[in-house]
Amino acid sequence: MESDDITRRDFVKTTAVAGIAAAAGAALGAQQMVETNVEIRTPDGTCDAAFIHPPTGSHPAVVIWPDAFGLRPAMRDLAKRLAASGYSVLVPNPFYRVAKAPVFGDISNFNFGDPAQRSKLTPLMGSINAEGAAEKDAAAFIAWLDGQRQVDRNKRVGSQGYCMGGALVVRTAAAVSNRVGAGASFHGGGLVTANPNSPHLLAPKIKARMYFGIAANDDAQQPDAKTKLKEAFNAAKVPVEVEVYPQAQHGWCVPDMPKQANGQPTYSKTDAERAWGKLLALYKAGLV
Repeated sequence: MESDDITRRDFVKTTAVAGIAAAAGAALGAQQMVETNVEIRTPDGTCDAAFIHPPTGSHPAVVIWPDAFGLRPAMRDLAKRLAASGYSVLVPNPFYRVAKAPVFGDISNFNFGDPAQRSKLTPLMGSINAEGAAEKDAAAFIAWLDGQRQVDRNKRVGSQGYCMGGALVVRTAAAVSNRVGAGASFHGGGLVTANPNSPHLLAPKIKARMYFGIAANDDAQQPDAKTKLKEAFNAAKVPVEVEVYPQAQHGWCVPDMPKQANGQPTYSKTDAERAWGKLLALYKAGLV
């Protein structure tokens, strides 16, 4: 076993402590965080974003990559909760090349099975998934964060992403490897593809601890993805945990996700809390 691996025993222990601490007062603390709408210059334009941090002090920075519905109240709430645990958090609008946030209103009735509705996502996702777009954005975002007094530049940066944001986390960790110390993907999409630019092939460029939480239905559709992720990161000697959530569906971490086709909720509080504990443990270990 590699000396820098996250052993299962240590990771579970740290996760338990982090989860207890989070439950103790995160909801109250989140209300006291400072939230500012900011604009960040990138090589491709000006990105609108939310910057959320504790009212005093400097803290490790985190970039949250949203899912396909972009920067909206649900993502801001996740950032506030994280900030309450002692982080300065940036949530960019990943679709700034196309439109200002929010790009959607109420998404509760969004139907992924409707081609007309799905077509609304195509130009948005295409803008951030274009070759080199995420890498340019990641560098600009982290440089901006490093210029803020609320950010402790002596600590490494974290990044977490949901759905399409999972792959963007991997690209961020590879593009700004000298700063990113931890990356977490929750129900990430497109992590393992047959393309030469597949995110999992970036493992040799990454110096961060990584966590991949995989939804049960995603695993059923691509059962070899978890194995290829493990193999790629282990071969690169990157500390990694890849975990399938056997009862959770794609999108389970985000409270405002539309219901499943069978009418059942997509969001799973139990699984989301487990994932949150994993996230806090990862950041505690990696953002040093």
